Amino acid sequence: MTDFLQLFFSGMATGSIYALVALGFTLLWQASGTINFAQGEFVMLPAFMMVVMLHSGVPLSIAFPVSVSLSVLVLGWMFKRGVVDPLFKFGMMPIVVATIGLSIALRNGVRAGYSAEPQPFPQVFPDKIYEIAGVTVSGSDIGTFVLALALVVAVQSFLSRTVTGRAMQAVAQNTESASVLGINVPRMIFYTFAINAALAAAAALLVTPTYLAKFDMGEGLGTKAFFAAIIGGFNNSRGALLGGLIVGVSENLAAAYISSAYKDAVALVLFMVVILFKPQGLLGKKVERKV
Repeated sequence: MTDFLQLFFSGMATGSIYALVALGFTLLWQASGTINFAQGEFVMLPAFMMVVMLHSGVPLSIAFPVSVSLSVLVLGWMFKRGVVDPLFKFGMMPIVVATIGLSIALRNGVRAGYSAEPQPFPQVFPDKIYEIAGVTVSGSDIGTFVLALALVVAVQSFLSRTVTGRAMQAVAQNTESASVLGINVPRMIFYTFAINAALAAAAALLVTPTYLAKFDMGEGLGTKAFFAAIIGGFNNSRGALLGGLIVGVSENLAAAYISSAYKDAVALVLFMVVILFKPQGLLGKKVERKV
């Protein structure tokens, strides 16, 4: 039982990172109908931004906020203006193809322009071991879970309790009605892209100390986060948290009790099961197609 609880808590920490990235998927989909298949690379790029600054002697306390600002500019504003806006009028498929191409370009650009070797990254939280009710938990897992959960809750609170957040939700529900009510729709959509970029930078801060900064680190992370968003409910931001935690815990348990070879397949299996029996996701709402 102790081993199970340790695996469970460790999986919660990993799952909370998936939840952060999955939340970006759901926010972009709700606000602009955009699916960004470069989401994993949006985590990888801030990681390397911080690595470059750290190697230049900049402390992490400064490197992180600078990477957040650069992410909002490059992965928020420039991504929206340069990729999404020109293609949006042509429908979803061109955006999907463009973001897949963008993910390949970012991976190969970092590998060719910086390094193909994994880059070390300093620990964000004290690397201590704590024993809670007989269960051994690392300080890194506790810190990762608490910070990621706090960010998810903060985004939820912002969306539900602030005027700007409610305006963003109004845009997500009905763009035309929101425009009639005087809401600046383009600005609200940009805010969504900016929040997504900031969440990606936060995910980079949490995941890189354990998995190192690698040019291909976003490939698996983005895929699992996408599956987590589908499992939880693609049209429900709270579903991103649930889906991420389910994937993180399940793959940890599968690696321990079945085989580590199946760890990366767990998210796909869960995704297929949910799609077959509850296509809208565990917390998602049914959306009827009008013809």
